Amino acid sequence: MASDSDKKLERALDLMRRVPPQNTNKHLGDLIDLCPSLTEELLSAVDQPLSSKTDDLKEQDFIICDYNRDGDSYRSPWSNLYYPYISDGYHPPIQLRTIEEELNEAFKIYMDMYYGEEALSSVYVWDIDNGFAAAILFKKTMIGENSGCWDAINIMEVTERLGRPSHYKLTTTVMTRMRHKDEESGYEMNIGGSLMRQKEEDLPSDNGHTVNIGQLVEGMENNIRQQIESVYFGKTRDIVNGVRSLTNLSQKKQFSRVMNAELTGAISKRKPLE
Repeated sequence: MASDSDKKLERALDLMRRVPPQNTNKHLGDLIDLCPSLTEELLSAVDQPLSSKTDDLKEQDFIICDYNRDGDSYRSPWSNLYYPYISDGYHPPIQLRTIEEELNEAFKIYMDMYYGEEALSSVYVWDIDNGFAAAILFKKTMIGENSGCWDAINIMEVTERLGRPSHYKLTTTVMTRMRHKDEESGYEMNIGGSLMRQKEEDLPSDNGHTVNIGQLVEGMENNIRQQIESVYFGKTRDIVNGVRSLTNLSQKKQFSRVMNAELTGAISKRKPLE
């Protein structure tokens, strides 16, 4: 039987799934104020819009999230230091740190290909049983009359198996927010949402994991990008057309009746096959 704490957490997570992504931080803070005992569980379970800090040593920005957080400090993938500085935070072992550095370099190239300028990427690696896990993060923000934000959180779990292909489990969450404001008319539109998909695959890893991880993330993000454009934007157009048509509805109905009558007449005139 679930405890009171488990029930509270389940209800809190259910509530967070229903709020717009742009309001996630505010509502998460309100829930933590209401239930301080669930702070760690909520911070680790709720995907929040990504933000960033600056690595003063390397003079590079990096993405901050729960996967590189230790208390109130965040580890930079570039220098491996925490900001604000702490001496006892988690640092990946040398072998995993090498993988982390390789993935960061690889996904910087990927980011330039797919996200362009003003985007940020960061990869964080930690150890798990029989392998390792990686958080592969991207953030792109556009500012102006047409503004928007794309936050991609890819969590890859890699299980290494002696003499057999490695097992890869990828969980990707994309949070997107778009805003259009026409200064002349004062019209403003805000659209936001999130989408999560998961995939598992066994792949040979004799030459390392970087190529396998890169191909899986690329395929998943491309698939989500296509779904957002074709399904969700398509549904938005259907809803808008349903609540207010651009053409006279009576004319559309009359045209439909004429077309149906002509089609019925054409079918009735066909000679039966002998």
